[in-house]
Amino acid sequence: MRNGLEILEKKSLSFQDLVLAIGTLNSERALNKAEFILLSERFPELRIEREPTGKITVMSPVKKGTGKRESNLHGFLFMWNYQTKAGELYSSSTGFDLPDGSIKSPDAAWISAEKAATSPPEDDENFVALTPDFIAEVRSSSDRLTKLQKKMTSSWMKNGVQLGWLIDPYKEQVYIYRQGQDVEVMSGFEGNRLSGENVLPGFELNLDEFKLK
Repeated sequence: MRNGLEILEKKSLSFQDLVLAIGTLNSERALNKAEFILLSERFPELRIEREPTGKITVMSPVKKGTGKRESNLHGFLFMWNYQTKAGELYSSSTGFDLPDGSIKSPDAAWISAEKAATSPPEDDENFVALTPDFIAEVRSSSDRLTKLQKKMTSSWMKNGVQLGWLIDPYKEQVYIYRQGQDVEVMSGFEGNRLSGENVLPGFELNLDEFKLK
């Protein structure tokens, strides 16, 4: 049987070929980075992440409510970043090539202008080879909270993120992750705001916008 890289290099790759290359969409076989890049290029509509072990996860599209909440988050971050010119904001489709070998995509990510300047222009066609300074994940109805919490600690904070928010609209809780500190839990959305602290100076997020309608 041809190896996975040979299959993924086919000019006309079918879904059946994809399954043959990686086993199942639960990734029974580990993919190296070259295979993962080919997979993402051949199936750009897929939302996929790679673990340090090479195993991949295929994520489903989000539903209406989660889509609106993610959009609200990006909108507020965009307005702040547009006004301050403090750094670069990235969408949920962006892949980050992290130091531990994983390739992950948070719901929102931001990198300071100083750090972003270290990435050469030719890297625009590659995954981001920098660890974000800030990330946020918004829980959807299909997300297991424990899995998202593990992603926050083992993927984002372990790889150097300075500030991370896990927003859970179903329990009206926010898990606030800071580098080198214990996780803080904020309960209740009404009247509460999140501070960008010294990572996103001057930024505040009104949690009323994330209440379930």
